[in-house]
Amino acid sequence: MSKVKLKVSSRLLKKKIRKQSYLGPKHCRFCGNADQEVLLDYKNTNLLRAFLTERNKILPSRVSGNCFFHQRFLSNQIKIARSVALLPFCSGHS
Repeated sequence: MSKVKLKVSSRLLKKKIRKQSYLGPKHCRFCGNADQEVLLDYKNTNLLRAFLTERNKILPSRVSGNCFFHQRFLSNQIKIARSVALLPFCSGHS
């Protein structure tokens, strides 16, 4: 019996290329340093703006690289800053 070579779809080829170019896991910015925990506060708007899109949506953890605990804490601090009017709820574009 001869072996039959199957065609590989382009989708599987792209997936294989993505796996080969894997850069490694993302690390949480706040887990490494105990000092950073203090900076993660609703009054520190410059830090919180780094985790917002241009439309002022909160970046997901898969994009920002934060762990579950710090992503949850960060989103709560952003929501507090919005309610105190330190950060806007929306971008203001029509």
